Amino acid sequence: MNTLLDNLTALNRGAFGAGTALLNTIIGAGGASAGSTDPTRALQAAERNQTQDVKVTAAQPAVKAIIARFTRAVTGAKSMTALLGDPAFINVLLTANHMSDRIGSTALAIKALTSKLSDPRSLANTLTDTRWKTLAQTYNFSSTGLASLQKPATIAAIVNAYVTATWQTNQDTLAPGLSNALAFRAKASTIGSVDQILGNPTIRTVVTTALGIPQQIAFQSLNAQEQAISTRIDITRFKDPKFVETFVQRYLIANSANSANASSVSTPHLTTLAVQGRGILA
Repeated sequence: MNTLLDNLTALNRGAFGAGTALLNTIIGAGGASAGSTDPTRALQAAERNQTQDVKVTAAQPAVKAIIARFTRAVTGAKSMTALLGDPAFINVLLTANHMSDRIGSTALAIKALTSKLSDPRSLANTLTDTRWKTLAQTYNFSSTGLASLQKPATIAAIVNAYVTATWQTNQDTLAPGLSNALAFRAKASTIGSVDQILGNPTIRTVVTTALGIPQQIAFQSLNAQEQAISTRIDITRFKDPKFVETFVQRYLIANSANSANASSVSTPHLTTLAVQGRGILA
């Protein structure tokens, strides 16, 4: 056992990667894990295969069943309030618009999406999460209501966005943050203000991570948050697809490094692991 301990200690000092592989073999933790793919290569593969992979996602039985329930809910709805309160509808609508984290907020969804956008004091206009206002503007729930939502073209657009968002989320199994990168890439050209960045969790995460801004900035004043971003980047550059591609890659690399650092902090020293395993290995 002393020989094994000495070897592991030497490996930890001089060749950490090899030492980790050896220890993984000893404790049965070897092999590739989810998220181990190079992030930039994962992004390139996702971009290259998106069209075909989205079709495959749409053909999955579970996804088809969800879409069928959504379609029935829309076509059979009698009022806007009742439709927004239907889980089959709200789940697909929010997922399609990258708001799946708010799926449980049914009461808020009804109030925000049916509030009058012409009133600056309305809920949609005053929420710090600007995604609600964007969603209300996109479908104009308070004025056209069911009339526009029940159009075949609108239903098809929401369904397509839902399938694409579902595919994007699944990409995180290949590389951490890949779903955020893909969602940001699709929305980058619409970014018109720093407040829009701060009000959208996905865009905020990508931008602050890529720029190296600590997440703790959220606890500072709005003005401080705005300056932290505006002094580091000209947001008009998000109109340039080439810049967006580079920026997304920068985010993925930074996110991967952050994940690796967090993992190394929580991973015990190899010598400690060897000592702890002495009773098993001896």
